[in-house]
Amino acid sequence: METLVTIGYVAICVFLFSVAIAIHEFGHFIVALKLGLKVDVFSIGFGPALWKKTVNGVEYRISAIPLGGYVSIPDVDSEGTAKLQGTDGGGERKRIAPWKEILVSVAGPAMNIVLAAVLALILSAVPSARFGILELDVESLLPGESAERAGIMPGDRIVSVNGREVGSKIDLRTELMLAKGRVSEVGLLRAGTNLVVSVEPRCEESLGGLPVLGVILKAGEGAVAAAWMPERNPLRQLAWDSGQIFRVLKALVTPREMKATGNALGGPVSIAQGIYYSIRANFWDGLGFLRFLNVNLAVLNLLPIPVLDGGLILFSLFALVFRRRAPEKFAAAVTSFFMYLLIALMLFLVCRDSYRTWKIHHIEDSGDDARQDETSEGR
Repeated sequence: METLVTIGYVAICVFLFSVAIAIHEFGHFIVALKLGLKVDVFSIGFGPALWKKTVNGVEYRISAIPLGGYVSIPDVDSEGTAKLQGTDGGGERKRIAPWKEILVSVAGPAMNIVLAAVLALILSAVPSARFGILELDVESLLPGESAERAGIMPGDRIVSVNGREVGSKIDLRTELMLAKGRVSEVGLLRAGTNLVVSVEPRCEESLGGLPVLGVILKAGEGAVAAAWMPERNPLRQLAWDSGQIFRVLKALVTPREMKATGNALGGPVSIAQGIYYSIRANFWDGLGFLRFLNVNLAVLNLLPIPVLDGGLILFSLFALVFRRRAPEKFAAAVTSFFMYLLIALMLFLVCRDSYRTWKIHHIEDSGDDARQDETSEGR
């Protein structure tokens, strides 16, 4: 029975992830149609088509690999969509106005923001949805760990790390991960007095380098809100989402933080796990994670990197400003290079996340076996 339940939750996760991708591609699709551009394919998923149907010249597909999707608009990105479909991209590309390319490119991320806003509104209207920023109150300390050595005491409230305010466990974990390998200044509130202590968290390599501070935080009273469910106000939900992604992007270009940030990044496996565990914990938490994911997709796709929407916007802006196109061969070569780089990065993140997941479960299983042995010996 548990296996069937797990399969059901996995199916829900795949569906929700597909919704985030489908709404993004639908944005490109509908704007392209409204502008009178040719659309060849609208696909949910990659790879061989499991189902397809042509309507008004557009081939709609459900493909075998449900980890994304695409819309084929040859007049906007002939090389990229040809590679996604496994064709040679032959044929003359019709030149369209750069402003049309920009509108089509922006439409995808815009639809992700629209979906995120709708989800935020829905969540704000659900009485049983759990919200709230839990205070980081220390309940107890793990003996011998860095927190105890630094002088942190039960009853202290953690309020900042390296000068940055932290209001949830995910904030605390993020700042400690970004400070990996460095002594961190942890701000505390103790009996109404603010103080700062220097802490050097131990990095647990078996958990992917996760920093271990050595504190047990109070769980709070009643239902505990997920970290990405800060407040019921929809605008504050979206502000938290965007703040988190911009914090990570900033860390990626900050010399002393970029290495730790790279080690902390997750790929499709981490995203799938995030959705899965959120849904299993609470359906509304799962929708909140989907809202958070949509904001991330919107922001990341607008980065000025060829093969992403932001890269297409960059080429179009070049054409608008300089009244000439970037050389076709150059644009195609750069786009292909970044496409293969992105694929390689995704494969690397999938392998790394899978290895970390296996290692964590292996350690947990070993711990369970050890506890069973101890119980047997005690008897």
